Amino acid sequence: MVTIKLPEKVQYIISELRADGFEAFAVGGCVRDSLLGRVPGDWDITTDAAPAQVKQRFPHTIDTGIEHGTVTVMLGRDGFEVTTYRIDGEYVDARHPKQVSFTGSLTEDLRRRDFTINAMAYSDETGLIDVFGGMHDLRQRLIRCVGRADDRFGEDALRIMRAVRFSAQLDFSIEPETLRSIAAHSENLRRISVERIRTELTKLLLSDHPERLLTAQELGLTRVFLPEFDRMLATPQENPHHIYNVGMHTICALQYLVGRDVRPVGGIKASADGRTGEAAGSAAAHIPEHPAENSARTQAADAADSTAATQTPGYAAGSGKLRTILRYAVLLHDVGKPEAKTVDESGRAHFYRHADIGAARAAEILRRLKFDNDTISAVSRLIELHDYRYTSENKTVSERTVRRAVSRIGAEWLETHFLLQEADLHAQNPALLPDKLRQLTEARALADKVLSAGHCISLKMLAVNGRDLIAAGYPSGKSIGAALEALLNYVLEHPEENTRTVLLARAAEMREALCKNENKGVFL
Repeated sequence: MVTIKLPEKVQYIISELRADGFEAFAVGGCVRDSLLGRVPGDWDITTDAAPAQVKQRFPHTIDTGIEHGTVTVMLGRDGFEVTTYRIDGEYVDARHPKQVSFTGSLTEDLRRRDFTINAMAYSDETGLIDVFGGMHDLRQRLIRCVGRADDRFGEDALRIMRAVRFSAQLDFSIEPETLRSIAAHSENLRRISVERIRTELTKLLLSDHPERLLTAQELGLTRVFLPEFDRMLATPQENPHHIYNVGMHTICALQYLVGRDVRPVGGIKASADGRTGEAAGSAAAHIPEHPAENSARTQAADAADSTAATQTPGYAAGSGKLRTILRYAVLLHDVGKPEAKTVDESGRAHFYRHADIGAARAAEILRRLKFDNDTISAVSRLIELHDYRYTSENKTVSERTVRRAVSRIGAEWLETHFLLQEADLHAQNPALLPDKLRQLTEARALADKVLSAGHCISLKMLAVNGRDLIAAGYPSGKSIGAALEALLNYVLEHPEENTRTVLLARAAEMREALCKNENKGVFL
Protein backbone atom coordinates (compact mmCIF):
# COMPACT_ATOMS: atom_id res chain seq x y z
CA MET A 1 0.00 0.00 0.00
CA VAL A 2 1.28 3.46 -0.95
CA THR A 3 1.73 5.78 2.03
CA ILE A 4 2.43 9.48 2.13
CA LYS A 5 3.53 11.36 5.24
CA LEU A 6 1.06 14.21 5.45
CA PRO A 7 2.06 17.38 7.30
CA GLU A 8 0.48 17.59 10.71
CA LYS A 9 -1.75 20.53 9.78
CA VAL A 10 -2.98 18.85 6.59
CA GLN A 11 -3.83 15.72 8.55
CA TYR A 12 -5.64 17.88 11.14
CA ILE A 13 -7.88 19.48 8.48
CA ILE A 14 -8.67 16.11 6.92
CA SER A 15 -9.42 14.58 10.33
CA GLU A 16 -11.70 17.44 11.37
CA LEU A 17 -13.74 17.18 8.17
CA ARG A 18 -13.98 13.40 8.50
CA ALA A 19 -15.12 13.79 12.10
CA ASP A 20 -18.10 15.74 10.75
CA GLY A 21 -18.90 12.88 8.37
CA PHE A 22 -17.32 14.30 5.23
CA GLU A 23 -14.69 12.92 2.87
CA ALA A 24 -11.39 14.81 2.60
CA PHE A 25 -8.14 14.17 0.76
CA ALA A 26 -4.85 15.79 -0.13
CA VAL A 27 -5.02 16.19 -3.89
CA GLY A 28 -3.10 17.15 -7.00
CA GLY A 29 0.49 18.30 -7.19
CA CYS A 30 1.27 17.69 -3.53
CA VAL A 31 0.38 14.00 -3.96
CA ARG A 32 2.42 13.78 -7.16
CA ASP A 33 5.48 15.39 -5.59
CA SER A 34 5.25 13.27 -2.46
CA LEU A 35 5.17 10.10 -4.54
CA LEU A 36 8.23 11.34 -6.43
CA GLY A 37 10.11 12.04 -3.20
CA ARG A 38 9.92 15.80 -3.69
CA VAL A 39 8.89 18.39 -1.13
CA PRO A 40 5.54 19.90 -2.17
CA GLY A 41 5.35 23.66 -2.30
CA ASP A 42 1.64 23.67 -1.45
CA TRP A 43 -0.86 21.23 0.02
CA ASP A 44 -4.36 21.36 -1.43
CA ILE A 45 -7.31 19.52 0.08
CA THR A 46 -10.51 18.41 -1.64
CA THR A 47 -13.73 17.44 0.15
CA ASP A 48 -17.42 16.79 -0.38
CA ALA A 49 -18.18 19.37 2.33
CA ALA A 50 -19.73 22.57 0.99
CA PRO A 51 -17.78 25.80 1.52
CA ALA A 52 -20.20 26.93 4.24
CA GLN A 53 -19.67 23.65 6.07
CA VAL A 54 -15.88 24.05 5.87
CA LYS A 55 -16.20 27.58 7.27
CA GLN A 56 -18.37 26.33 10.09
CA ARG A 57 -15.81 23.69 11.12
CA PHE A 58 -12.75 26.00 11.23
CA PRO A 59 -12.68 29.30 13.14
CA HIS A 60 -10.31 31.19 10.83
CA THR A 61 -10.98 30.97 7.09
CA ILE A 62 -10.63 33.21 4.06
CA ASP A 63 -13.07 33.20 1.15
CA THR A 64 -10.40 32.66 -1.47
CA GLY A 65 -12.96 31.65 -4.10
CA ILE A 66 -16.06 30.59 -2.27
CA GLU A 67 -18.29 30.85 -5.35
CA HIS A 68 -16.06 28.23 -6.96
CA GLY A 69 -15.90 26.08 -3.85
CA THR A 70 -12.60 27.18 -2.34
CA VAL A 71 -12.01 28.28 1.24
CA THR A 72 -8.56 28.89 2.70
CA VAL A 73 -8.27 27.44 6.18
CA MET A 74 -5.76 29.35 8.29
CA LEU A 75 -3.85 27.41 10.94
CA GLY A 76 -1.54 29.89 12.57
CA ARG A 77 0.26 31.64 9.72
CA ASP A 78 -0.20 28.75 7.30
CA GLY A 79 -3.05 28.69 4.81
CA PHE A 80 -4.48 25.54 3.21
CA GLU A 81 -6.95 25.72 0.36
CA VAL A 82 -9.91 23.40 0.82
CA THR A 83 -12.06 22.95 -2.28
CA THR A 84 -15.40 21.23 -2.66
CA TYR A 85 -15.65 18.43 -5.24
CA ARG A 86 -16.94 19.97 -8.42
CA ILE A 87 -17.63 19.59 -12.12
CA ASP A 88 -16.58 22.31 -14.53
CA GLY A 89 -19.05 23.89 -16.88
CA GLU A 90 -18.31 25.12 -20.38
CA TYR A 91 -14.94 26.77 -20.94
CA VAL A 92 -15.57 30.05 -22.71
CA ASP A 93 -12.11 31.57 -23.17
CA ALA A 94 -9.79 28.56 -23.55
CA ARG A 95 -8.82 29.15 -19.93
CA HIS A 96 -11.66 29.36 -17.39
CA PRO A 97 -14.97 27.51 -16.98
CA LYS A 98 -18.08 29.68 -17.24
CA GLN A 99 -19.46 28.06 -14.11
CA VAL A 100 -18.86 25.11 -11.80
CA SER A 101 -21.29 22.80 -10.02
CA PHE A 102 -20.60 20.93 -6.81
CA THR A 103 -20.72 17.14 -6.75
CA GLY A 104 -20.49 14.44 -4.13
CA SER A 105 -18.15 12.35 -6.28
CA LEU A 106 -14.40 12.45 -5.87
CA THR A 107 -14.02 10.64 -9.20
CA GLU A 108 -15.89 13.40 -11.02
CA ASP A 109 -13.69 15.99 -9.36
CA LEU A 110 -10.52 14.17 -10.42
CA ARG A 111 -11.88 13.69 -13.96
CA ARG A 112 -11.72 17.43 -14.70
CA ARG A 113 -7.98 17.75 -13.96
CA ASP A 114 -5.25 18.14 -16.56
CA PHE A 115 -2.82 15.21 -16.34
CA THR A 116 -3.09 11.80 -14.72
CA ILE A 117 -0.14 12.48 -12.44
CA ASN A 118 -2.06 15.48 -11.06
CA ALA A 119 -5.34 13.58 -10.67
CA MET A 120 -4.60 11.52 -7.56
CA ALA A 121 -5.89 11.98 -4.01
CA TYR A 122 -4.66 10.63 -0.68
CA SER A 123 -5.67 10.29 2.93
CA ASP A 124 -4.29 8.07 5.66
CA GLU A 125 -7.66 6.41 6.07
CA THR A 126 -8.20 5.36 2.43
CA GLY A 127 -4.67 5.45 1.04
CA LEU A 128 -4.05 6.52 -2.57
CA ILE A 129 -7.06 7.14 -4.81
CA ASP A 130 -5.85 6.74 -8.39
CA VAL A 131 -8.75 6.41 -10.84
CA PHE A 132 -6.96 7.47 -14.03
CA GLY A 133 -3.62 5.66 -13.87
CA GLY A 134 -1.49 8.43 -12.43
CA MET A 135 0.74 6.04 -10.50
CA HIS A 136 1.36 4.00 -13.64
CA ASP A 137 2.35 7.15 -15.53
CA LEU A 138 4.63 8.23 -12.68
CA ARG A 139 6.41 4.89 -12.92
CA GLN A 140 6.58 5.16 -16.71
CA ARG A 141 7.66 8.80 -16.43
CA LEU A 142 4.87 9.97 -18.71
CA ILE A 143 2.80 13.13 -19.08
CA ARG A 144 -0.67 12.00 -20.17
CA CYS A 145 -3.98 13.85 -20.17
CA VAL A 146 -6.93 12.70 -18.11
CA GLY A 147 -9.42 11.36 -20.62
CA ARG A 148 -9.26 12.75 -24.19
CA ALA A 149 -6.32 15.06 -24.72
CA ASP A 150 -8.29 17.13 -27.26
CA ASP A 151 -10.93 17.80 -24.61
CA ARG A 152 -8.41 18.83 -21.98
CA PHE A 153 -6.46 21.18 -24.27
CA GLY A 154 -9.66 22.50 -25.82
CA GLU A 155 -10.85 23.49 -22.36
CA ASP A 156 -7.67 25.23 -21.24
CA ALA A 157 -4.86 26.05 -23.66
CA LEU A 158 -2.42 26.84 -20.86
CA ARG A 159 -2.23 23.09 -20.26
CA ILE A 160 -0.26 22.94 -23.53
CA MET A 161 2.59 24.90 -21.93
CA ARG A 162 2.19 23.06 -18.64
CA ALA A 163 2.70 19.70 -20.34
CA VAL A 164 6.06 20.78 -21.76
CA ARG A 165 7.03 22.49 -18.52
CA PHE A 166 6.26 19.40 -16.45
CA SER A 167 8.29 17.28 -18.86
CA ALA A 168 11.24 19.64 -18.26
CA GLN A 169 10.88 19.80 -14.48
CA LEU A 170 10.25 16.08 -13.99
CA ASP A 171 12.28 14.76 -16.93
CA PHE A 172 9.19 12.92 -18.17
CA SER A 173 8.21 12.08 -21.74
CA ILE A 174 4.92 13.27 -23.20
CA GLU A 175 2.88 10.31 -24.43
CA PRO A 176 2.12 10.26 -28.20
CA GLU A 177 -1.59 11.14 -28.15
CA THR A 178 -0.93 14.04 -25.81
CA LEU A 179 1.89 15.22 -28.11
CA ARG A 180 -0.38 15.05 -31.15
CA SER A 181 -3.07 17.04 -29.40
CA ILE A 182 -0.63 19.70 -28.21
CA ALA A 183 0.50 20.29 -31.80
CA ALA A 184 -3.11 20.39 -33.00
CA HIS A 185 -4.08 23.01 -30.40
CA SER A 186 -0.87 25.08 -30.40
CA GLU A 187 -2.48 28.16 -31.96
CA ASN A 188 -4.88 28.36 -29.00
CA LEU A 189 -1.94 29.62 -26.95
CA ARG A 190 -2.61 33.00 -28.55
CA ARG A 191 -5.69 33.20 -26.34
CA ILE A 192 -3.65 32.83 -23.15
CA SER A 193 -2.28 35.87 -21.36
CA VAL A 194 1.41 36.49 -21.92
CA GLU A 195 1.91 36.63 -18.15
CA ARG A 196 0.85 33.00 -17.80
CA ILE A 197 2.98 31.90 -20.75
CA ARG A 198 5.92 33.81 -19.28
CA THR A 199 5.53 32.01 -15.97
CA GLU A 200 5.54 28.60 -17.66
CA LEU A 201 8.50 29.50 -19.88
CA THR A 202 10.46 30.74 -16.88
CA LYS A 203 9.84 27.53 -14.96
CA LEU A 204 11.00 25.54 -17.99
CA LEU A 205 14.21 27.59 -18.28
CA LEU A 206 14.90 27.22 -14.56
CA SER A 207 14.41 23.46 -14.70
CA ASP A 208 17.12 20.82 -15.06
CA HIS A 209 16.06 20.26 -18.67
CA PRO A 210 15.87 23.60 -20.47
CA GLU A 211 16.50 21.71 -23.71
CA ARG A 212 12.79 20.82 -23.64
CA LEU A 213 12.33 24.21 -25.25
CA LEU A 214 13.11 22.22 -28.41
CA THR A 215 10.00 20.16 -27.73
CA ALA A 216 7.98 23.37 -27.55
CA GLN A 217 9.48 24.43 -30.87
CA GLU A 218 8.83 21.09 -32.56
CA LEU A 219 5.18 21.24 -31.46
CA GLY A 220 4.74 24.75 -32.84
CA LEU A 221 4.52 26.53 -29.50
CA THR A 222 7.48 28.89 -29.83
CA ARG A 223 5.99 30.07 -33.10
CA VAL A 224 3.31 31.65 -30.91
CA PHE A 225 5.30 33.14 -28.01
CA LEU A 226 8.95 33.18 -29.16
CA PRO A 227 9.22 33.08 -32.97
CA GLU A 228 12.73 34.48 -32.68
CA PHE A 229 13.88 31.10 -31.39
CA ASP A 230 12.57 29.40 -34.53
CA ARG A 231 14.65 31.81 -36.58
CA MET A 232 17.71 31.09 -34.43
CA LEU A 233 17.32 27.36 -35.11
CA ALA A 234 17.18 28.13 -38.83
CA THR A 235 20.43 30.15 -38.74
CA PRO A 236 23.62 28.12 -39.33
CA GLN A 237 26.98 29.48 -38.18
CA GLU A 238 29.56 28.82 -40.88
CA ASN A 239 32.42 29.89 -38.66
CA PRO A 240 35.39 28.03 -37.08
CA HIS A 241 34.26 29.14 -33.61
CA HIS A 242 30.97 27.25 -33.85
CA ILE A 243 29.71 23.74 -34.55
CA TYR A 244 25.97 24.36 -34.01
CA ASN A 245 23.35 26.62 -35.51
CA VAL A 246 22.40 29.62 -33.36
CA GLY A 247 19.43 27.89 -31.73
CA MET A 248 21.26 24.68 -30.81
CA HIS A 249 24.20 26.73 -29.54
CA THR A 250 21.74 28.53 -27.26
CA ILE A 251 20.27 25.26 -25.99
CA CYS A 252 23.75 23.92 -25.19
CA ALA A 253 24.56 27.13 -23.31
CA LEU A 254 21.35 26.78 -21.28
CA GLN A 255 22.19 23.16 -20.46
CA TYR A 256 25.59 24.25 -19.19
CA LEU A 257 23.90 26.40 -16.54
CA VAL A 258 22.09 23.45 -14.94
CA GLY A 259 23.51 23.06 -11.44
CA ARG A 260 25.61 26.20 -11.84
CA ASP A 261 24.56 29.46 -10.30
CA VAL A 262 25.97 32.88 -9.63
CA ARG A 263 28.67 32.83 -6.98
CA PRO A 264 29.41 35.88 -4.78
CA VAL A 265 32.39 37.91 -5.93
CA GLY A 266 33.53 41.44 -5.35
CA GLY A 267 30.41 42.78 -3.71
CA ILE A 268 27.67 41.03 -5.63
CA LYS A 269 24.61 41.56 -3.47
CA ALA A 270 22.52 38.53 -4.38
CA SER A 271 23.71 34.99 -4.90
CA ALA A 272 21.88 31.84 -5.89
CA ASP A 273 20.60 29.33 -3.41
CA GLY A 274 21.51 26.36 -5.55
CA ARG A 275 17.93 25.20 -6.15
CA THR A 276 17.28 23.36 -9.39
CA GLY A 277 14.46 21.47 -11.01
CA GLU A 278 10.97 21.72 -9.58
CA ALA A 279 12.13 23.53 -6.48
CA ALA A 280 13.66 26.23 -8.64
CA GLY A 281 10.53 26.47 -10.72
CA SER A 282 8.42 27.03 -7.64
CA ALA A 283 10.13 30.38 -7.13
CA ALA A 284 7.89 31.71 -9.90
CA ALA A 285 4.26 32.63 -9.32
CA HIS A 286 2.13 29.69 -8.10
CA ILE A 287 -0.14 28.16 -10.72
CA PRO A 288 -2.92 25.82 -9.58
CA GLU A 289 -2.59 22.18 -10.63
CA HIS A 290 -5.74 22.66 -12.70
CA PRO A 291 -7.17 26.02 -13.72
CA ALA A 292 -10.64 25.10 -12.56
CA GLU A 293 -9.36 23.48 -9.37
CA ASN A 294 -9.84 26.93 -7.98
CA SER A 295 -11.12 29.34 -10.58
CA ALA A 296 -10.95 32.29 -8.20
CA ARG A 297 -7.35 31.46 -7.28
CA THR A 298 -6.48 31.10 -10.96
CA GLN A 299 -8.01 34.45 -11.86
CA ALA A 300 -6.31 36.05 -8.87
CA ALA A 301 -2.98 34.59 -10.02
CA ASP A 302 -3.56 36.00 -13.51
CA ALA A 303 -4.13 39.42 -11.99
CA ALA A 304 -1.14 39.06 -9.67
CA ASP A 305 1.11 38.18 -12.61
CA SER A 306 -0.08 41.26 -14.45
CA THR A 307 0.62 43.43 -11.41
CA ALA A 308 4.02 41.84 -10.83
CA ALA A 309 5.02 42.74 -14.36
CA THR A 310 5.07 46.39 -13.32
CA GLN A 311 6.92 45.90 -10.04
CA THR A 312 10.67 45.89 -9.51
CA PRO A 313 11.60 43.70 -6.53
CA GLY A 314 15.18 44.11 -5.34
CA TYR A 315 17.78 41.56 -6.33
CA ALA A 316 18.96 41.25 -2.73
CA ALA A 317 15.55 39.91 -1.69
CA GLY A 318 16.47 36.48 -3.05
CA SER A 319 18.17 34.62 -5.81
CA GLY A 320 15.11 33.72 -7.88
CA LYS A 321 15.16 36.92 -9.89
CA LEU A 322 18.91 36.83 -10.42
CA ARG A 323 18.71 33.26 -11.74
CA THR A 324 15.83 34.23 -14.01
CA ILE A 325 17.83 37.15 -15.40
CA LEU A 326 20.78 34.88 -16.16
CA ARG A 327 18.58 32.27 -17.87
CA TYR A 328 16.95 34.84 -20.14
CA ALA A 329 20.30 36.46 -20.88
CA VAL A 330 21.61 33.07 -22.05
CA LEU A 331 18.39 32.29 -23.95
CA LEU A 332 18.58 35.58 -25.86
CA HIS A 333 22.31 36.34 -25.94
CA ASP A 334 22.54 35.52 -29.67
CA VAL A 335 19.03 36.53 -30.70
CA GLY A 336 20.59 39.27 -32.84
CA LYS A 337 22.65 36.86 -34.95
CA PRO A 338 20.03 36.02 -37.61
CA GLU A 339 19.65 39.73 -38.34
CA ALA A 340 23.38 40.48 -38.14
CA LYS A 341 24.61 37.57 -40.23
CA THR A 342 26.75 38.17 -43.31
CA VAL A 343 28.81 35.69 -45.33
CA ASP A 344 32.10 36.67 -46.97
CA GLU A 345 33.58 35.50 -50.28
CA SER A 346 35.13 32.44 -48.64
CA GLY A 347 31.78 31.31 -47.24
CA ARG A 348 32.63 32.27 -43.66
CA ALA A 349 29.78 33.76 -41.64
CA HIS A 350 30.21 36.93 -39.59
CA PHE A 351 27.86 38.44 -37.03
CA TYR A 352 29.05 42.01 -36.66
CA ARG A 353 27.21 44.04 -33.99
CA HIS A 354 25.07 41.04 -33.04
CA ALA A 355 25.43 41.89 -29.34
CA ASP A 356 24.04 45.41 -29.81
CA ILE A 357 21.26 44.17 -32.06
CA GLY A 358 20.54 41.31 -29.66
CA ALA A 359 20.28 43.64 -26.66
CA ALA A 360 17.64 45.68 -28.48
CA ARG A 361 15.72 42.62 -29.66
CA ALA A 362 15.85 41.04 -26.20
CA ALA A 363 14.33 44.18 -24.69
CA GLU A 364 11.51 43.98 -27.24
CA ILE A 365 10.88 40.31 -26.45
CA LEU A 366 10.90 40.82 -22.67
CA ARG A 367 8.56 43.78 -22.99
CA ARG A 368 6.27 41.60 -25.09
CA LEU A 369 6.34 39.02 -22.28
CA LYS A 370 5.59 41.85 -19.82
CA PHE A 371 8.69 41.53 -17.67
CA ASP A 372 9.45 44.32 -15.23
CA ASN A 373 11.81 47.10 -16.24
CA ASP A 374 14.62 45.95 -13.95
CA THR A 375 14.74 42.53 -15.61
CA ILE A 376 14.57 44.01 -19.10
CA SER A 377 17.40 46.42 -18.34
CA ALA A 378 19.61 43.79 -16.71
CA VAL A 379 19.15 41.16 -19.43
CA SER A 380 19.72 43.69 -22.20
CA ARG A 381 22.88 44.98 -20.57
CA LEU A 382 24.29 41.48 -20.07
CA ILE A 383 23.60 40.66 -23.73
CA GLU A 384 25.16 43.90 -24.92
CA LEU A 385 28.40 43.00 -23.11
CA HIS A 386 28.36 39.21 -23.45
CA ASP A 387 31.04 39.23 -26.16
CA TYR A 388 33.39 41.52 -24.22
CA ARG A 389 37.07 40.73 -24.77
CA TYR A 390 39.64 41.26 -22.01
CA THR A 391 42.75 41.16 -24.18
CA SER A 392 44.79 44.24 -25.03
CA GLU A 393 46.57 45.03 -28.28
CA ASN A 394 49.14 42.29 -27.70
CA LYS A 395 46.33 39.68 -27.27
CA THR A 396 47.04 39.18 -23.56
CA VAL A 397 44.69 39.68 -20.63
CA SER A 398 45.87 42.61 -18.56
CA GLU A 399 44.83 44.22 -15.32
CA ARG A 400 44.15 47.44 -17.22
CA THR A 401 41.70 45.86 -19.67
CA VAL A 402 39.99 43.91 -16.89
CA ARG A 403 39.71 47.03 -14.76
CA ARG A 404 37.92 48.76 -17.64
CA ALA A 405 35.69 45.72 -18.07
CA VAL A 406 34.77 45.73 -14.38
CA SER A 407 33.96 49.43 -14.61
CA ARG A 408 31.77 48.96 -17.67
CA ILE A 409 29.98 45.84 -16.47
CA GLY A 410 29.59 46.82 -12.83
CA ALA A 411 30.85 44.84 -9.85
CA GLU A 412 27.35 43.69 -8.89
CA TRP A 413 26.85 42.04 -12.30
CA LEU A 414 30.37 40.78 -12.85
CA GLU A 415 29.92 37.16 -11.81
CA THR A 416 26.63 36.88 -13.70
CA HIS A 417 28.45 38.24 -16.75
CA PHE A 418 31.29 35.75 -16.34
CA LEU A 419 28.88 32.83 -16.03
CA LEU A 420 27.04 33.94 -19.16
CA GLN A 421 30.35 34.02 -21.03
CA GLU A 422 31.34 30.63 -19.61
CA ALA A 423 28.09 29.07 -20.82
CA ASP A 424 28.54 30.73 -24.22
CA LEU A 425 32.09 29.35 -24.60
CA HIS A 426 31.14 25.81 -23.61
CA ALA A 427 28.53 25.78 -26.39
CA GLN A 428 31.07 26.72 -29.09
CA ASN A 429 33.74 24.70 -30.91
CA PRO A 430 35.32 22.49 -28.22
CA ALA A 431 38.64 22.48 -30.08
CA LEU A 432 39.03 26.20 -29.32
CA LEU A 433 37.69 26.02 -25.76
CA PRO A 434 40.93 25.61 -23.73
CA ASP A 435 42.50 28.89 -24.85
CA LYS A 436 39.24 30.80 -24.45
CA LEU A 437 38.67 29.39 -20.98
CA ARG A 438 42.23 30.26 -20.00
CA GLN A 439 41.61 33.90 -20.92
CA LEU A 440 38.31 33.94 -19.04
CA THR A 441 39.95 32.38 -15.97
CA GLU A 442 42.69 34.99 -16.07
CA ALA A 443 40.12 37.76 -16.40
CA ARG A 444 38.18 36.41 -13.42
CA ALA A 445 41.31 36.26 -11.27
CA LEU A 446 42.32 39.80 -12.22
CA ALA A 447 38.79 41.06 -11.57
CA ASP A 448 38.97 39.59 -8.06
CA LYS A 449 42.33 41.31 -7.62
CA VAL A 450 40.97 44.66 -8.81
CA LEU A 451 37.98 44.48 -6.53
CA SER A 452 39.96 43.23 -3.53
CA ALA A 453 42.45 46.05 -3.97
CA GLY A 454 39.64 48.58 -3.95
CA HIS A 455 40.60 50.13 -7.28
CA CYS A 456 38.32 52.89 -8.43
CA ILE A 457 35.91 51.48 -11.01
CA SER A 458 32.98 53.89 -10.77
CA LEU A 459 32.21 57.57 -10.31
CA LYS A 460 31.16 56.84 -6.74
CA MET A 461 34.67 55.64 -5.96
CA LEU A 462 36.45 58.72 -7.30
CA ALA A 463 38.35 60.71 -4.68
CA VAL A 464 36.51 63.84 -5.84
CA ASN A 465 32.88 64.56 -6.67
CA GLY A 466 30.78 67.22 -8.34
CA ARG A 467 30.77 69.49 -5.32
CA ASP A 468 34.57 69.45 -5.32
CA LEU A 469 34.64 70.52 -8.97
CA ILE A 470 32.15 73.34 -8.39
CA ALA A 471 34.31 74.53 -5.49
CA ALA A 472 37.27 74.42 -7.87
CA GLY A 473 35.53 76.82 -10.25
CA TYR A 474 33.60 74.54 -12.60
CA PRO A 475 30.20 75.86 -13.71
CA SER A 476 27.28 73.61 -12.81
CA GLY A 477 25.87 71.65 -15.71
CA LYS A 478 27.10 69.13 -18.23
CA SER A 479 30.74 70.10 -17.79
CA ILE A 480 30.71 68.54 -14.30
CA GLY A 481 29.63 65.15 -15.57
CA ALA A 482 32.06 65.27 -18.48
CA ALA A 483 34.94 66.15 -16.18
CA LEU A 484 34.13 63.35 -13.74
CA GLU A 485 33.95 60.84 -16.61
CA ALA A 486 37.34 62.04 -17.83
CA LEU A 487 38.82 61.66 -14.35
CA LEU A 488 37.38 58.16 -14.06
CA ASN A 489 38.96 57.21 -17.38
CA TYR A 490 42.26 58.51 -16.07
CA VAL A 491 42.20 56.50 -12.83
CA LEU A 492 41.12 53.37 -14.69
CA GLU A 493 44.49 53.65 -16.44
CA HIS A 494 46.32 54.83 -13.32
CA PRO A 495 44.54 53.45 -10.22
CA GLU A 496 47.25 54.70 -7.88
CA GLU A 497 46.40 58.29 -8.89
CA ASN A 498 42.92 58.22 -7.34
CA THR A 499 43.73 60.84 -4.71
CA ARG A 500 42.07 64.15 -4.04
CA THR A 501 45.27 66.10 -4.67
CA VAL A 502 46.04 64.50 -8.03
CA LEU A 503 42.49 64.65 -9.33
CA LEU A 504 41.89 68.27 -8.34
CA ALA A 505 45.11 69.19 -10.13
CA ARG A 506 43.99 67.36 -13.27
CA ALA A 507 40.54 68.93 -12.97
CA ALA A 508 42.18 72.36 -12.93
CA GLU A 509 44.12 71.48 -16.10
CA MET A 510 40.93 70.31 -17.78
CA ARG A 511 39.07 73.45 -16.77
CA GLU A 512 41.78 75.58 -18.30
CA ALA A 513 41.57 73.58 -21.52
CA LEU A 514 37.79 73.85 -21.41
CA CYS A 515 37.89 77.61 -21.20
CA LYS A 516 40.28 77.84 -24.15
CA ASN A 517 38.38 75.47 -26.42
CA GLU A 518 35.74 77.07 -28.61
CA ASN A 519 33.65 73.90 -28.71
CA LYS A 520 33.77 73.52 -24.93
CA GLY A 521 35.37 70.10 -25.22
CA VAL A 522 36.99 68.39 -22.25
CA PHE A 523 40.53 67.14 -22.73
CA LEU A 524 43.09 65.38 -20.60
